[in-house]
Amino acid sequence: MLTAELIARVARTEPDPGPQPGSVPLTDEDYESMAEELLSERPPGPLWLFAYGSLIWKPEILHDEEWLATAPGWHRAFCLKLTRWRGTRERPGLRMALDRGGSCNGLLLRLPESGLRGHVLKLLRREMSVKWTSQETTGMRLRRAALGTGNSARWIRIRSDGEILRALAFVANPKGRIYAGRLAPQEVARILATAAGHWGSGAEYLYNTIVHLDSRGIRDRGLWRLQELVAAEIAAQDVRHPIAE
Repeated sequence: MLTAELIARVARTEPDPGPQPGSVPLTDEDYESMAEELLSERPPGPLWLFAYGSLIWKPEILHDEEWLATAPGWHRAFCLKLTRWRGTRERPGLRMALDRGGSCNGLLLRLPESGLRGHVLKLLRREMSVKWTSQETTGMRLRRAALGTGNSARWIRIRSDGEILRALAFVANPKGRIYAGRLAPQEVARILATAAGHWGSGAEYLYNTIVHLDSRGIRDRGLWRLQELVAAEIAAQDVRHPIAE
């Protein structure tokens, strides 16, 4: 199993390479337009956010309630290529997203109505940072264009405590430039065991997700198998990478 000791063995930080060539940071106007589009499509009732990965252990937003929930038709997958954050251009990492197929157990977080637009803006800034210079970025097309970077903010069907509702979720965009596709588990494990960026290692990202899922009684068979593969990859490495100062 993946342990804190194994994580420490590959812990390191890399210089931040900045955005990829051909991409530009999203502007305040971009985020405002995306938030307006999302909120215009908001279903009746409370605004629920479906958390399945780092939003569980590092939400960075206020929420009033937390419930166990399932997203039918989606599964966790390390399917977005990272050349920043937890990877570099020379040694890309992988980021988790919801991809089509299967089902995913996670958490429903109810966002407070007070300051709701600000919470949505903070989520968008957390999950998306750049757009591509060749993309259309006006009007209703903005959110889908900006999401060419890999993930998409959308309302999906969620099941919780026998009730079906719609929640905001960040899902993989298979047409995005950083979509890595459905990689074999052994390939995902190799990448996570070796990749790191200025936010830390891919192995640490996986470990934190598993620890916080487990604390809530959530077990994802794919992730539990993946942690075994990553642990084996790290254990087989001969070189301990020092943490950069």
